[in-house]
Amino acid sequence: MASSTGNEKGVNPVLRISQLDALELNKALEQLVWSQFTSCFHGFKPGVLAHFEPEVKAFLCLILWRFTVYSKNATVGQAILNIQYKNNLSQTEKYQPLSKHQKLWYLIFTVGGRWLEERCYDLFSNRQQQSFSKVKNYISFGAGLLKLCGLLNFLIFLRKGTFATLTERILGIRSVFCKPQSVRQIGFEYMNRELLWHGFAEFLIYLLPLINVQKLKLKISSWCLPIAGLSNSENTLADHCRECSLCGEWPTMPHTIGCPHVFCYYCIKSNYLFDMYFTCPKCGSEVHTLQPLKYKIEMTELHV
Repeated sequence: MASSTGNEKGVNPVLRISQLDALELNKALEQLVWSQFTSCFHGFKPGVLAHFEPEVKAFLCLILWRFTVYSKNATVGQAILNIQYKNNLSQTEKYQPLSKHQKLWYLIFTVGGRWLEERCYDLFSNRQQQSFSKVKNYISFGAGLLKLCGLLNFLIFLRKGTFATLTERILGIRSVFCKPQSVRQIGFEYMNRELLWHGFAEFLIYLLPLINVQKLKLKISSWCLPIAGLSNSENTLADHCRECSLCGEWPTMPHTIGCPHVFCYYCIKSNYLFDMYFTCPKCGSEVHTLQPLKYKIEMTELHV
């Protein structure tokens, strides 16, 4: 008990979330390596790796183990998070790297155990003899027992935060920081600025759906571009019926809303259906009546 307490004082404890993140990063790396490896065999016959898939996966994991745990005492996920393995069985308070026996047993438990489970499942899945069925039952019982032990170890890990996996607990290796973690200090000015910005953003998210942007835009355009001297006479209406006041093109099925301007039927109808308080973008008049234009406009006038 005294030696274990001394070991805990000599190292910097790693957060539980950091250890779990390292395990997830290791799984993601293995999947990425496997997907990149299988992409090299797209041009071959389908199922060419099906019979040797456990062995190929074990070989790839062996390569990863050689250049990570064996040489650097840390997996890829741990190296990213500034974590490495420490020999927790050593009697000194200083950092002690893993021994060769611990590294080899780590390889056997992680890579060899996974390969044995997959290969035994393939061997005994199609065998119908009684002797093979008994062996299969024993293997299934052993795998279930190991998973139960792994669950218990995970519950203990959530309680104490020392060994994230059952392999680490059996071999006596734990995760420690490579370098001391510096305390992150955040000033109050930065926090106040962030709180104000998030509050303002939430206010805008609440306010923007309540504003009719299209109507406000048309109202501003009518103020900025006022048109004076317009009358409701037929001549003024004929002068302004050469283009749609919304799309600016030659009006298709020209209609009026009670003001001297002309609109395409589909332009004014779609805008009026979208906004029942739609106003003319030119003069700001509201839609009183939607009536077709009685003047006959020849297409030859377009070139005048």
